[in-house]
Amino acid sequence: MIKKVFIPVFITLVLYSPQVFSESDTSSVIISRIDKEIVFDGLPFEKVWDEIEPLPVVMFQPDFGSEPTEKTEIRLFYNDKYLYVSGRFYDKNASKIKSLTKKRDDFSPNSDNFGVILDTFNDNENALCFSTTPAGIRSDMSVFNDAIGHMNQMPFNMSWDTFWDVETVINEEGWFAEIRIPISSLRFQDIKGITTMGLIVWRSIPHKNETIMFPAINPKYGDWAMMKPSQAENVVFKGIISKRPLYIAPYGLTGFSETNELNDAETEYIYDEEKPVEAGLDIKYGLTGNLTMDLSLNTDFAQIEADDQMINLTRFSLFFPEKRKIFQERSSIFSFSSGGSSNLFYSRRIGLCDDQPVRIYGGARIVGRIGSWDLGFLDMQTAPFKDTLPSENFGVLRMRRQVINENSYVGGIFTSRIGMDGKYNTAYGLDAILRIFNDDYLDIKWSQSFETGSDNNLFSLDPAKFNISWDRRKEEGFAYNLSWSRSGEEFNPGIGFEMREDYSFVRTQFQYGWFPGKDSKLFSHSIYIQQMYFLSVSDGSLETLTAGPGWKFQTKSMMSGNFSLSYMIEDVKEEFSFSDDAEVPVGRYEFIEFRGMVSTPMSRKFYSMIGSKAGGFYDGYRTSISFMPTWSISSSFQLNGTYQYNWINFKERSQKFNGQIGRLKILYMYSTKLSASAFIQVNSSNNAIISNFRLRYNPKEGNDFYLVVNEGRNTNIDREIPELPQISDRTILVKYTHTFNL
Repeated sequence: MIKKVFIPVFITLVLYSPQVFSESDTSSVIISRIDKEIVFDGLPFEKVWDEIEPLPVVMFQPDFGSEPTEKTEIRLFYNDKYLYVSGRFYDKNASKIKSLTKKRDDFSPNSDNFGVILDTFNDNENALCFSTTPAGIRSDMSVFNDAIGHMNQMPFNMSWDTFWDVETVINEEGWFAEIRIPISSLRFQDIKGITTMGLIVWRSIPHKNETIMFPAINPKYGDWAMMKPSQAENVVFKGIISKRPLYIAPYGLTGFSETNELNDAETEYIYDEEKPVEAGLDIKYGLTGNLTMDLSLNTDFAQIEADDQMINLTRFSLFFPEKRKIFQERSSIFSFSSGGSSNLFYSRRIGLCDDQPVRIYGGARIVGRIGSWDLGFLDMQTAPFKDTLPSENFGVLRMRRQVINENSYVGGIFTSRIGMDGKYNTAYGLDAILRIFNDDYLDIKWSQSFETGSDNNLFSLDPAKFNISWDRRKEEGFAYNLSWSRSGEEFNPGIGFEMREDYSFVRTQFQYGWFPGKDSKLFSHSIYIQQMYFLSVSDGSLETLTAGPGWKFQTKSMMSGNFSLSYMIEDVKEEFSFSDDAEVPVGRYEFIEFRGMVSTPMSRKFYSMIGSKAGGFYDGYRTSISFMPTWSISSSFQLNGTYQYNWINFKERSQKFNGQIGRLKILYMYSTKLSASAFIQVNSSNNAIISNFRLRYNPKEGNDFYLVVNEGRNTNIDREIPELPQISDRTILVKYTHTFNL
């Protein structure tokens, strides 16, 4: 029934839905084309700047719509080579201007900041962000999903980088900035010589907890309202010519690694060492003004920071975010999320096996736009991994287009995972995101998977998944989310992520929010009630139920919090354990849990997030506390830490579990080009210490020298037989990448 209804409707939307919205609005702001030269020095006071009208900025917070308390002038113009953006940021108390970092891509909330967001394809969903501080730090990232985050997943990729420059100056009047973005760093589409983009600019003043921006985006759209491409102002460029860049970036790598691995008979650990000497090549080429191709040979990720250690207190898989840059640029086009972390494409399936790196021979990636269609294509080949995996080919093709209105899309995706041993796994999906009216959106997804050894019945629901949700996307007044999903017993996307299998899922959340106004210390707050439950598809039994109320808030001093109380049912069909001394037997459990999170004002040098979970836990009790402080001691020295304490007591069964995680990151920034970081993690649940040291020298964009040291240690070596080695693995690597701009 689902197929009979959804697929014909989807095909009708794709083939026959006209684009009734305008590609360029006659009321759009026209950006000036000026061919005069300027002195790029961070002082935007030449005559050319004075001839441009500044954008009409307003206060975003703490009092939305009010006049800014500080004079702020932001201007733009372009020529054949660059888009220029300037800011004059006056401050009556210039001694309080903050710049507490020198690190590339450090979006510090406790530093003064100036940013520009460009929805280059004007698709109202994806954008590029460029920002800087009074110290001239370059930070860039890509925004996706119209800045709508889900399940603690931020709607942007901070790993995205491109080529651009910035110059800044601080004096007794304030601070001033000039940003210069090469036209070749932007992908866009022109129609009869006219290019329309979405534009958002902002200035943050942390010593006043004030944000100033253009256009006047209503904070009712939530935590990331000021980054929403759908609310950007349309700006028009006339006669802008897309450049087709060619970047060639070879790298060289050498070093030393040692491992201790258990032999097949499990009687002793075998020591092994290697002295790798590697070379590889990355190429970026603009196929057209709308399409960019990336080629990679002997793809390497030696400089990537280690994953955060976690303690799994559930019976499901943990989700780890992607950090590798080759999978980051416009990565949102490959997304096919069906709620939470579930996705038909999860790039960490490529080049990783049981958290161990698998050599990637190379691959190709194409992203951009063809006509009305957004396109994403990826193909990569991996090497065999020990006796676990054969050489495999991974492929993804994703296409989407706007229909009905500028906030609605339909699309499809195809994924494949083909082993050289003949085994395969393929999947396809069809989706539609439709803006029904005002802030109400309907999201529909259908997907199926096929693999070696399965029935692969195209007309069966067993290898299929269907998801539908109705969402009112706002934080002011009445809002809601209604979702239903069904995942068949045989649904298994080979390069996707599914936390559960064989389930039917229902979620409802109703919320009412307020923005109290000038006389309140609260910037916003809301109350909500939510419930969600999972049923087994195969037998219809209840697996999980969560229901209860909550309250969240944000103050004008930038403090925030979220508190909830939940009644829970868990039906455990297979026993699972946290350690050798604590497990959860098969059975049905009912309990009540409290969750709380508070974040102190991030505009200060020292701030922290404090979280807790307490109350019932299956047939016992749990207390979990986490403390995550950040201290910007100076612009050169920063400390980040995490301490997580988990205590579980199954009193009636005389079982206890105590799991702790400690993380400390020390960052020293000698200059904007040279930095060093040390990252050490202690996990008591697996008696491990993981440490990482990185020295980075970045003389200019695209040229990087890294010294990386990784080490894993066992802290309780006699807990197993045979005795564990003190050092499980250690790696020392030197890597240099040099980019040629041709």
